[in-house]
Amino acid sequence: MGKKIRLTTAQALIKFLNQQYVNVDGEETPFVEGIFTIFGHGNVVGIGQALEQDAGHLKVFQGKNEQGMAHAAMAYSKQMLRRKIYAVSTSVGPGAANLVAAAGTALANNIPVLLLPADTFATRQPDPVLQQVEQEYSAAVTTNDALKPVSRYWDRITRPEQLMSSLIRAFEVMTDPAKAGPVTICLSQDVEGEAFDFDESFFQKRVHYIDRREPSERELTGAAELIKSSKKPLILVGGGAKYSGARDELIAISEAYNIPLVETQAGKSTVEADFANNLGGMGITGTLAANKAARQADLIIGIGTRYTDFATSSKTAFDFDNAKFLNINVSRMQAYKLDAFQVVADAKVTLGKLHGLLEGYKSEFGSLIRELKDEWLAERDRLSKVTFKRENFTPEIKDHFSQEVLNEYADALKTELPQTTALLAINETIDEDSVVICSAGSLPGDLQRLWHSNVPNTYNLEYGYSCMGYEVSGTLGLKLAHPDREVYSLVGDGSFLMLHSELITAIQYNKKINVLLFDNSGFGCINNLQMDHGSGSYYCEFRTDDNQILNVDYAKVAEGYGAKTYRANTVEELKAALEDAKKQEVSTLIEMKVLPKTMTDGYDSWWHVGVAEVSEQESVQKAYEAKEKMLESAKQY
Repeated sequence: MGKKIRLTTAQALIKFLNQQYVNVDGEETPFVEGIFTIFGHGNVVGIGQALEQDAGHLKVFQGKNEQGMAHAAMAYSKQMLRRKIYAVSTSVGPGAANLVAAAGTALANNIPVLLLPADTFATRQPDPVLQQVEQEYSAAVTTNDALKPVSRYWDRITRPEQLMSSLIRAFEVMTDPAKAGPVTICLSQDVEGEAFDFDESFFQKRVHYIDRREPSERELTGAAELIKSSKKPLILVGGGAKYSGARDELIAISEAYNIPLVETQAGKSTVEADFANNLGGMGITGTLAANKAARQADLIIGIGTRYTDFATSSKTAFDFDNAKFLNINVSRMQAYKLDAFQVVADAKVTLGKLHGLLEGYKSEFGSLIRELKDEWLAERDRLSKVTFKRENFTPEIKDHFSQEVLNEYADALKTELPQTTALLAINETIDEDSVVICSAGSLPGDLQRLWHSNVPNTYNLEYGYSCMGYEVSGTLGLKLAHPDREVYSLVGDGSFLMLHSELITAIQYNKKINVLLFDNSGFGCINNLQMDHGSGSYYCEFRTDDNQILNVDYAKVAEGYGAKTYRANTVEELKAALEDAKKQEVSTLIEMKVLPKTMTDGYDSWWHVGVAEVSEQESVQKAYEAKEKMLESAKQY
């Protein structure tokens, strides 16, 4: 029998986390960087005591909202290409429930994060304990059961010895590129403090090898034949290509065989925007160049993509009657999508091997790639110069609102600044190696179309779940990943109001983040959606009971937290604020009042949303008819 060591369950957990390493391409690093926690009665005397006694190398941060700190952990893991994580510890009940949205966000984006919510008593002696929910059909059900559908792996620890097998399974899941996602291990609060004689060998250093899965000869031969038989192949760069580190291989194949690249939100900044063959974002929030190329392509090469409805324009973006699909993905499930030829393997390795098998091939895109890119760059330049004219608003401003309403907004918010103009001014002014983050609203569309990331992995956009509140919290995760760079949250007023608690955490621990707040007094993106489909402007604007536009002084709010704040309602004021913010050591917030309806609109794309089949409004009836017509040409599975 080996040597034993007597520890509480919580102490054993912390000791184990300190001994987990990953090895990628021969480089070995600790996997768990630290832990975010909000202590409550369910974890303060368990995990709290264990961390106070010996946290090891783990960095400990006190969060302000459970969802917020989990978003920070997720953004960190995403930015570190899934090779490092933070754990998240919460109390039982509401604290655990607050993790659900964040877990769903991590699951949809395939991002590993370790969630450690406390649970009710395994003994059930004090039942119902404070914050315990009760169900008549089972005493075993707790709040944490809500985390099951949004976890890649879920377990509940009701005995100390269960921790050992559970943790090994958890780390197997988190370090597997094909399964990576959130792991939830629920810790019964009495068991956290219960002692057990653990095998000392359990705490030996463990190295998890993230090996690159090699494609088979059959897969390589089939993929090469498909490409060589195509006339206009198109490469769709997804998040899996970024996590694989396939930048060099993508550039090499694209240059050698004249194959254009287009990007998903997760894949953006895998290859820099100024690469000649990079046509930018694909789909509903994509560029005109990418969407035009996609319609002409006879082979779509999906690299590490899930083919979400935004990337495929609800399965209308491609010529499905004639185009074929080749999917390269470590996930067999994802590789099977759209009746594709499947290569279940690592993107970097597969592209490297494919390169040599395509010798002599050239696509027929010819100079069209350059022409499409130049056309889009001219459009982008035009959008950077858009101005608002009170007497005659420009076509870039969506025509749902009357001139009178737009003037009302300009007066109420004291601004004439279009959102696209502000965004492009930011892109021009901040340092190229800065990292930006976003998630929800109209900004993701503007960013995927207009933002140029000319340094790889400087674009962290969560669009698998589009979770409002990820933006500010996630920026803290970016700063932990890049302490020597400027990091920026691009966030609308709706998302800022939803959740910005970790701005205080960033200030508390002197982790400088920059919040760029676009305030148009409402949920502008959804307002567009409802009005695009025949409805009026209904409960998406922020208006008072007497129909006045709400004008919140967000700069004053952030100033109260301790941030350095700015108000910028012109391009000149914005650029000056950005330059001054670079010089600050404390977190900053730049408040921009922007006019509604001044975001970009879809370019040659369509989004399938549920439209009322029966309505008294003629405009809704027409929207339904238009939707049905589009469905006739859409792929159905």
